[in-house]
Amino acid sequence: MIIKGMGASHATIPAMNEQEVINFLQSKLNLQLATIDENGDPNIQPVWFDYEKDSEKLRVMTSKMSNKVRNIRSKPNVYFSIDDENFPYKGVKGKATARIIEDHQKVVSIAEKINIKYLGTLEHPLAKMLMEFAQNGTEILLEISPKFFSTWDFAKA
Repeated sequence: MIIKGMGASHATIPAMNEQEVINFLQSKLNLQLATIDENGDPNIQPVWFDYEKDSEKLRVMTSKMSNKVRNIRSKPNVYFSIDDENFPYKGVKGKATARIIEDHQKVVSIAEKINIKYLGTLEHPLAKMLMEFAQNGTEILLEISPKFFSTWDFAKA
């Protein structure tokens, strides 16, 4: 696992260990994804995600026409943060490289995983709509490969 610099920037905030990070990344929290636009300005958007433990990659579904995709096509370096806003606060943040995947089978497969993770079923009206987008090719997959991340867990303080 690429946990370089376990622990947030403040030295007194305890970090999560590797298993705690893996468990945390299975949560239903949103990932805040930051990309850089053509003017050099940050663009931060909350997204649903899937964490693939074996490859250590975060995967996100989004529209082919989204600002995120346009930004990543020109600047693939991204930052991300996943945090629990309920006390005791904990989270994971880091720097990564994002890759756009348009392989139809992979997009549909990951769309199913993400919808089940957040909605619990593919029968939910929102899941049906999102799956239709994945199946008709208007959604793509962002594969986020962390270069570095840090963690914090105030429950250990």
